[in-house]
Amino acid sequence: QVQLVESGGGLVQTGGSLRLSCAASGRTFSSFAMAWFRQAPGKEREFVAAISGSGSSTKYADSVKGRFTISRDNTKSTVTLQMNSLKPEDTAVYYCNQRNTVIVGTTPGPYWGQGTQVTVSS
Repeated sequence: QVQLVESGGGLVQTGGSLRLSCAASGRTFSSFAMAWFRQAPGKEREFVAAISGSGSSTKYADSVKGRFTISRDNTKSTVTLQMNSLKPEDTAVYYCNQRNTVIVGTTPGPYWGQGTQVTVSS
């Protein structure tokens, strides 16, 4: 059974930084691409960033490109989202997601974490 557990959310001022982590278990971590999505109040869940199984390929939403960095540690079965230069519009619940392929992509896989709240104050 796949389990994804996020941590690292919180409250930060505009321009600040946060680091989100997701710990995965249940199957061979390096065989599956990972991604982060977010959902703001009253909005649909949207793609943020993704990384291939090996970590060699990444994709980002235009809204976070240059500010967010996704990485993974296959020895620890974790994926991390480093968020810098945060803006109020980054406020959302952030979800970790695991795909059913090693290939990076912007569409979600079937496995989700419980989400972690990120709030950026102006």
